[in-house]
Amino acid sequence: MKVFVTGAKGQLGYDVVNSLEKEGFSYLATDLDTLDITNEAAVKKAIWDYSPDVIIHCAAYTAVDKAEDERELCYKVNVLGTKYIAEACAKIDAKMIYISTDYVFDGEGDKPFEVCDKPNPINYYGQTKYEGELEVQSLLTKYIIIRISWVFGSNGNNFVKTMLRLGKEHDEIAVVADQVGSPTYTYELAKLIVDMTRNDKYGIFHATNEGFCSWYEFACEIFKQAKLDVKVNPIKTEEYPTKAKRPKNSRLLKSSLTELGPWKDALKHYINV
Repeated sequence: MKVFVTGAKGQLGYDVVNSLEKEGFSYLATDLDTLDITNEAAVKKAIWDYSPDVIIHCAAYTAVDKAEDERELCYKVNVLGTKYIAEACAKIDAKMIYISTDYVFDGEGDKPFEVCDKPNPINYYGQTKYEGELEVQSLLTKYIIIRISWVFGSNGNNFVKTMLRLGKEHDEIAVVADQVGSPTYTYELAKLIVDMTRNDKYGIFHATNEGFCSWYEFACEIFKQAKLDVKVNPIKTEEYPTKAKRPKNSRLLKSSLTELGPWKDALKHYINV
Protein backbone atom coordinates (compact mmCIF):
# COMPACT_ATOMS: atom_id res chain seq x y z
CA MET A 1 0.00 0.00 0.00
CA LYS A 2 1.23 3.48 -0.93
CA VAL A 3 0.30 6.50 1.17
CA PHE A 4 0.56 10.19 0.25
CA VAL A 5 0.76 12.62 3.18
CA THR A 6 0.21 16.38 3.14
CA GLY A 7 1.31 18.64 5.99
CA ALA A 8 4.01 16.15 6.96
CA LYS A 9 5.97 18.70 8.99
CA GLY A 10 2.97 19.80 11.04
CA GLN A 11 2.15 18.58 14.52
CA LEU A 12 -0.05 15.67 13.44
CA GLY A 13 1.55 15.03 10.05
CA TYR A 14 4.94 14.55 11.71
CA ASP A 15 3.60 11.73 13.88
CA VAL A 16 1.64 10.23 10.98
CA VAL A 17 4.84 9.94 8.96
CA ASN A 18 6.68 8.39 11.92
CA SER A 19 3.85 5.88 12.36
CA LEU A 20 3.87 4.99 8.66
CA GLU A 21 7.64 4.50 8.87
CA LYS A 22 7.35 2.19 11.89
CA GLU A 23 4.61 0.17 10.20
CA GLY A 24 6.70 -0.30 7.06
CA PHE A 25 4.42 1.58 4.67
CA SER A 26 5.56 3.01 1.35
CA TYR A 27 4.79 6.71 1.56
CA LEU A 28 5.49 10.13 0.12
CA ALA A 29 5.58 12.94 2.69
CA THR A 30 4.91 16.47 1.44
CA ASP A 31 4.72 19.89 3.05
CA LEU A 32 4.64 23.50 1.88
CA ASP A 33 8.31 23.43 0.87
CA THR A 34 7.66 20.56 -1.56
CA LEU A 35 3.99 20.99 -2.48
CA ASP A 36 1.75 24.08 -2.40
CA ILE A 37 -1.72 22.58 -2.10
CA THR A 38 -3.29 25.81 -3.41
CA ASN A 39 -1.61 25.11 -6.78
CA GLU A 40 -4.13 22.86 -8.54
CA ALA A 41 -1.82 21.67 -11.31
CA ALA A 42 1.03 20.88 -8.90
CA VAL A 43 -1.28 18.99 -6.53
CA LYS A 44 -2.77 16.80 -9.23
CA LYS A 45 0.57 16.09 -10.89
CA ALA A 46 2.19 15.09 -7.58
CA ILE A 47 -0.67 12.77 -6.65
CA TRP A 48 -1.14 11.22 -10.06
CA ASP A 49 2.62 10.70 -10.50
CA TYR A 50 2.87 8.85 -7.18
CA SER A 51 -0.51 7.11 -7.61
CA PRO A 52 -1.15 6.35 -3.92
CA ASP A 53 -3.81 4.04 -2.52
CA VAL A 54 -4.53 6.46 0.32
CA ILE A 55 -4.04 10.18 0.88
CA ILE A 56 -3.83 11.44 4.46
CA HIS A 57 -4.57 15.15 4.23
CA CYS A 58 -3.11 16.81 7.33
CA ALA A 59 -2.14 20.14 5.73
CA ALA A 60 -4.28 23.08 6.82
CA TYR A 61 -4.31 26.76 7.64
CA THR A 62 -4.68 26.57 11.44
CA ALA A 63 -3.93 30.09 12.71
CA VAL A 64 -7.44 30.58 14.10
CA ASP A 65 -7.16 34.28 14.96
CA LYS A 66 -5.14 35.29 11.89
CA ALA A 67 -7.71 33.53 9.72
CA GLU A 68 -10.21 36.28 10.53
CA ASP A 69 -7.96 38.71 8.63
CA GLU A 70 -6.28 36.35 6.15
CA ARG A 71 -9.53 34.93 4.82
CA GLU A 72 -8.43 34.55 1.22
CA LEU A 73 -5.36 32.51 2.15
CA CYS A 74 -7.28 30.44 4.70
CA TYR A 75 -9.94 29.63 2.08
CA LYS A 76 -7.38 28.70 -0.55
CA VAL A 77 -5.62 26.26 1.76
CA ASN A 78 -8.55 24.72 3.64
CA VAL A 79 -11.20 24.66 0.93
CA LEU A 80 -9.60 24.87 -2.51
CA GLY A 81 -6.54 22.81 -1.52
CA THR A 82 -8.81 20.12 -0.12
CA LYS A 83 -10.95 20.21 -3.27
CA TYR A 84 -7.92 19.73 -5.54
CA ILE A 85 -6.73 16.76 -3.47
CA ALA A 86 -10.21 15.20 -3.48
CA GLU A 87 -10.47 15.63 -7.27
CA ALA A 88 -7.09 13.96 -7.70
CA CYS A 89 -8.23 11.10 -5.44
CA ALA A 90 -11.39 10.63 -7.49
CA LYS A 91 -9.47 10.21 -10.73
CA ILE A 92 -7.24 7.40 -9.39
CA ASP A 93 -9.86 5.89 -7.03
CA ALA A 94 -7.74 6.54 -3.94
CA LYS A 95 -9.10 6.69 -0.39
CA MET A 96 -8.88 10.13 1.24
CA ILE A 97 -8.50 10.76 4.96
CA TYR A 98 -9.32 14.38 5.74
CA ILE A 99 -8.43 15.81 9.15
CA SER A 100 -11.14 18.16 10.40
CA THR A 101 -11.83 19.84 13.72
CA ASP A 102 -14.19 20.37 16.65
CA TYR A 103 -14.40 23.99 15.43
CA VAL A 104 -16.99 22.98 12.83
CA PHE A 105 -19.49 23.13 15.73
CA ASP A 106 -20.79 26.22 17.53
CA GLY A 107 -19.99 24.95 21.04
CA GLU A 108 -23.50 25.51 22.35
CA GLY A 109 -24.90 23.30 25.13
CA ASP A 110 -23.03 20.87 27.34
CA LYS A 111 -23.56 17.56 25.54
CA PRO A 112 -20.89 15.99 23.34
CA PHE A 113 -21.45 16.60 19.63
CA GLU A 114 -22.26 13.52 17.56
CA VAL A 115 -20.97 12.94 14.04
CA CYS A 116 -24.50 13.46 12.70
CA ASP A 117 -25.00 16.83 14.43
CA LYS A 118 -25.21 19.74 12.02
CA PRO A 119 -22.04 21.85 11.95
CA ASN A 120 -22.42 25.57 12.66
CA PRO A 121 -18.96 27.20 12.83
CA ILE A 122 -18.55 30.44 14.77
CA ASN A 123 -15.17 31.47 13.32
CA TYR A 124 -13.71 31.61 9.82
CA TYR A 125 -11.20 28.82 10.38
CA GLY A 126 -14.03 26.49 11.43
CA GLN A 127 -16.11 27.60 8.45
CA THR A 128 -13.35 26.71 5.98
CA LYS A 129 -12.71 23.33 7.61
CA TYR A 130 -16.42 22.56 7.32
CA GLU A 131 -16.44 23.64 3.67
CA GLY A 132 -13.46 21.30 3.20
CA GLU A 133 -15.59 18.47 4.61
CA LEU A 134 -18.32 19.29 2.11
CA GLU A 135 -15.87 19.22 -0.81
CA VAL A 136 -14.65 15.75 0.23
CA GLN A 137 -18.21 14.44 0.63
CA SER A 138 -19.37 15.83 -2.71
CA LEU A 139 -16.46 14.46 -4.71
CA LEU A 140 -15.74 11.07 -3.15
CA THR A 141 -17.35 7.93 -1.79
CA LYS A 142 -14.12 6.45 -0.39
CA TYR A 143 -13.44 9.07 2.27
CA ILE A 144 -12.82 9.28 6.00
CA ILE A 145 -13.34 12.61 7.76
CA ILE A 146 -11.77 12.64 11.22
CA ARG A 147 -12.67 15.50 13.55
CA ILE A 148 -10.08 16.06 16.26
CA SER A 149 -9.65 18.54 19.12
CA TRP A 150 -7.04 20.14 21.38
CA VAL A 151 -4.08 18.29 19.88
CA PHE A 152 -0.61 18.21 21.41
CA GLY A 153 2.51 16.45 20.17
CA SER A 154 6.28 16.59 20.02
CA ASN A 155 6.42 18.69 16.86
CA GLY A 156 5.24 22.29 16.58
CA ASN A 157 3.58 24.55 19.12
CA ASN A 158 0.74 23.52 21.40
CA PHE A 159 -0.94 24.29 24.72
CA VAL A 160 1.23 21.87 26.72
CA LYS A 161 4.46 23.44 25.47
CA THR A 162 3.10 26.91 26.16
CA MET A 163 2.10 26.00 29.72
CA LEU A 164 5.46 24.35 30.43
CA ARG A 165 7.24 27.47 29.21
CA LEU A 166 4.99 29.82 31.19
CA GLY A 167 5.31 27.60 34.26
CA LYS A 168 9.05 28.13 34.25
CA GLU A 169 8.70 31.89 33.80
CA HIS A 170 5.82 32.69 36.17
CA ASP A 171 4.56 31.63 39.59
CA GLU A 172 0.96 32.50 38.71
CA ILE A 173 -1.05 32.46 35.48
CA ALA A 174 -4.69 32.78 34.38
CA VAL A 175 -6.34 30.18 32.14
CA VAL A 176 -9.83 30.01 30.62
CA ALA A 177 -12.08 27.66 32.60
CA ASP A 178 -15.35 27.71 30.67
CA GLN A 179 -14.21 26.02 27.44
CA VAL A 180 -14.34 22.21 27.63
CA GLY A 181 -12.89 19.57 25.32
CA SER A 182 -10.64 16.54 25.06
CA PRO A 183 -6.85 16.96 24.91
CA THR A 184 -5.62 14.61 22.19
CA TYR A 185 -2.10 13.24 21.81
CA THR A 186 -0.94 13.21 18.19
CA TYR A 187 1.32 10.20 18.83
CA GLU A 188 -1.74 8.04 19.62
CA LEU A 189 -3.96 9.77 17.06
CA ALA A 190 -1.45 9.12 14.27
CA LYS A 191 -1.40 5.39 15.01
CA LEU A 192 -5.21 5.33 14.82
CA ILE A 193 -5.18 7.18 11.48
CA VAL A 194 -2.63 4.78 10.03
CA ASP A 195 -4.74 1.84 11.21
CA MET A 196 -7.71 3.35 9.38
CA THR A 197 -5.84 3.24 6.07
CA ARG A 198 -6.15 -0.55 6.23
CA ASN A 199 -9.91 -0.88 6.51
CA ASP A 200 -12.99 0.08 4.54
CA LYS A 201 -14.72 2.11 7.23
CA TYR A 202 -15.91 5.24 5.47
CA GLY A 203 -17.70 8.35 6.70
CA ILE A 204 -17.24 10.89 9.49
CA PHE A 205 -15.57 9.99 12.79
CA HIS A 206 -14.60 11.81 15.99
CA ALA A 207 -11.20 10.88 17.38
CA THR A 208 -9.98 12.21 20.73
CA ASN A 209 -8.45 10.86 23.89
CA GLU A 210 -10.92 9.74 26.57
CA GLY A 211 -12.34 12.23 29.03
CA PHE A 212 -13.16 15.94 29.07
CA CYS A 213 -11.65 18.92 30.87
CA SER A 214 -11.43 22.70 30.67
CA TRP A 215 -8.28 24.52 29.60
CA TYR A 216 -7.89 25.45 33.27
CA GLU A 217 -8.07 21.82 34.38
CA PHE A 218 -5.70 20.84 31.59
CA ALA A 219 -3.18 23.45 32.75
CA CYS A 220 -3.43 22.29 36.35
CA GLU A 221 -2.76 18.69 35.32
CA ILE A 222 0.21 19.75 33.17
CA PHE A 223 1.85 21.53 36.11
CA LYS A 224 1.05 18.64 38.44
CA GLN A 225 2.64 16.07 36.17
CA ALA A 226 5.61 18.32 35.36
CA LYS A 227 6.08 19.01 39.09
CA LEU A 228 5.92 22.77 38.60
CA ASP A 229 4.60 24.89 41.46
CA VAL A 230 2.35 27.34 39.63
CA LYS A 231 -0.87 28.94 40.84
CA VAL A 232 -3.52 28.74 38.10
CA ASN A 233 -6.40 31.20 38.27
CA PRO A 234 -9.58 30.26 36.37
CA ILE A 235 -11.07 32.99 34.18
CA LYS A 236 -14.01 33.28 31.80
CA THR A 237 -13.70 33.41 28.03
CA GLU A 238 -14.85 37.04 28.12
CA GLU A 239 -11.84 37.92 30.27
CA TYR A 240 -9.46 36.64 27.59
CA PRO A 241 -10.70 38.22 24.34
CA THR A 242 -9.43 36.81 21.04
CA LYS A 243 -9.92 37.87 17.43
CA ALA A 244 -11.85 34.68 16.63
CA LYS A 245 -14.64 33.28 18.80
CA ARG A 246 -13.95 29.88 20.36
CA PRO A 247 -16.59 27.23 21.01
CA LYS A 248 -17.15 26.76 24.74
CA ASN A 249 -18.23 23.16 24.27
CA SER A 250 -15.74 21.15 22.21
CA ARG A 251 -16.87 17.76 23.51
CA LEU A 252 -16.98 15.21 20.69
CA LEU A 253 -18.87 11.94 21.04
CA LYS A 254 -16.66 9.20 19.66
CA SER A 255 -18.62 6.02 20.24
CA SER A 256 -17.45 4.57 16.92
CA LEU A 257 -13.75 5.07 17.72
CA THR A 258 -12.66 3.97 21.19
CA GLU A 259 -9.01 3.12 20.63
CA LEU A 260 -7.53 6.21 22.28
CA GLY A 261 -6.89 6.11 26.02
CA PRO A 262 -7.47 8.68 28.80
CA TRP A 263 -6.01 12.12 28.16
CA LYS A 264 -4.19 12.20 31.50
CA ASP A 265 -2.30 9.01 30.59
CA ALA A 266 -1.47 10.48 27.19
CA LEU A 267 -0.16 13.66 28.85
CA LYS A 268 1.99 11.58 31.20
CA HIS A 269 3.54 9.76 28.24
CA TYR A 270 4.14 13.03 26.43
CA ILE A 271 5.81 14.75 29.38
CA ASN A 272 8.00 11.78 30.24
CA VAL A 273 9.21 10.93 26.74
